[in-house]
Amino acid sequence: MSWLAIAAAGALGAVARFLISQTAMQRLGTRLPWGTVLVNVSGALAAGVVTGLVTEALLPAALGRVVAGGFLGAYTTFSTAMVETLQLRERAGSAAAIAHLLAESLAALAAAGLGWWLVVGVA
Repeated sequence: MSWLAIAAAGALGAVARFLISQTAMQRLGTRLPWGTVLVNVSGALAAGVVTGLVTEALLPAALGRVVAGGFLGAYTTFSTAMVETLQLRERAGSAAAIAHLLAESLAALAAAGLGWWLVVGVA
């Protein structure tokens, strides 16, 4: 039964990613891959929160797997981020691509840490 819940959550995560990414591109433009950055950083924040909730026994581990592995697994996208970084390199050069990659990675790491801290550090 858990694989069905993960599949359903994954479907919802994929749709959420698409809608948020499209909205971000419409509002912020396509010069930088803002949609992917937004979903990856917000997904990392949410993953930190979910992990903290499971660690503190405030969320059942099975539900944490559905949310993190299903919804957030489909919501965030490492592969798209890598392809968009390569595309940015073609448009704006290697320095811009490396700066983007580092900024997105550090922002996502900080967001995951913040999410964890909001639960574990405050609990």
